[in-house]
Amino acid sequence: MKHAYDISISLRHAGDLSVSILVEELRLLVVELQKLSPSLHEWLLTGDTRDSALLYGVFTCASTTTSSLSVLENRLKGGIDPRIISIWNGKEGHAAASLRIMARPAPHLSLVTFVGRPRSFSSDWNMVANVVARSAGIWAPHYVSVQSNGYWEHKAFKDRPGVGWMLYLPEVVILKQVPEAAALVPVMGKDAKGKDKQIGTIIVSVTDAPFSDENPEHVKIANAIEVRLVDQDLLPRYADL
Repeated sequence: MKHAYDISISLRHAGDLSVSILVEELRLLVVELQKLSPSLHEWLLTGDTRDSALLYGVFTCASTTTSSLSVLENRLKGGIDPRIISIWNGKEGHAAASLRIMARPAPHLSLVTFVGRPRSFSSDWNMVANVVARSAGIWAPHYVSVQSNGYWEHKAFKDRPGVGWMLYLPEVVILKQVPEAAALVPVMGKDAKGKDKQIGTIIVSVTDAPFSDENPEHVKIANAIEVRLVDQDLLPRYADL
């Protein structure tokens, strides 16, 4: 793996935008992100300087630190649209990673973005898909995309999300609809009566190697899936979200 990867999560935030709720949502995702790499076990608040960005650890084993909550409450006091919380793993170079939520009141869109350099990511597509599934459970997003840095230039449609390595859609998608996909992972949730139901599908373009935008075959497969999805009105336009 040579390039950074990003996970983009687009949603309408159903709950309130209190600092404690937003940070708890990030913590729930971090629990799964930590499994991707040892470099994702520690998270810090960002700051104006490197020294200030190393002052506050955000999470303990199972909760958020009171010091980080106090700092964030002070930073975001009086601001509600958008509320932006950014954290990072304290590493630089190929081990660096960041996680950011830009939350806006519904019906406006909110966005969660994780960016991980090669040593802060995983080459195991199953582990990455687990992070995507977890994000779907936390936020019920419109889509979740996982792409290597640079794939934006290769997407089939610039006005729609790209498939890249994998794409979550809140739809039931079967192999007959996207035969080019290497794997389809059903994401399960609960209906109004508490019964298990499929809430979406993760469409995976390649499983035999980490996706690379420098690999023409990987790009070809992802583009073909994007075309299939558009033909079936399954890949939304950004403007329609």
